[in-house]
Amino acid sequence: MADLDAPIFIVPYNPAWRSQFELERDMLADLLAPWLVGPIEHIGSAAVPGMPAKPIIDIMAAVKDLDASRAAIPSLEKAEYCYAPYRAEVEHWFCKPKPSARTHHLHLVPYASRVWNETLMFRDCLRREPATAQRYSDLKLRLADAHRTDREAYTEGKTEFVLGVVRGPGGK
Repeated sequence: MADLDAPIFIVPYNPAWRSQFELERDMLADLLAPWLVGPIEHIGSAAVPGMPAKPIIDIMAAVKDLDASRAAIPSLEKAEYCYAPYRAEVEHWFCKPKPSARTHHLHLVPYASRVWNETLMFRDCLRREPATAQRYSDLKLRLADAHRTDREAYTEGKTEFVLGVVRGPGGK
């Protein structure tokens, strides 16, 4: 699938990302209403003011559980979201409009699960701690240069840093 994926490019922060999230959130709130049990959150680096990021709006929506929310997949596909069984044991993952030209990522995640809590904890830490955000930005830029066409390697390269932030040294 890697050859079908868009290459990884990190760009300067764009203040329009917030309004792009808000528009998509409003559409998703209506579309996902039968499955939502909590908020729809803007996550990822584009949700951190001033942080360079891939120009992709990352969204996490709170669902009761993965079994019940599986029924949302056809509705999301009609809204141009492409489902992929990535990390299927902890979330339903989508990209829009297609893997080779992404504008949005959507994660349906059980509300208050470990993934839900750690994702928000990491985002919030980056928002309030400029030094941590800078170290993360530097890491992402190095990884994007080294793994331009390998999203798995790019993501794996960030794991230790992320776990160190949310779980403390050693990632426990």
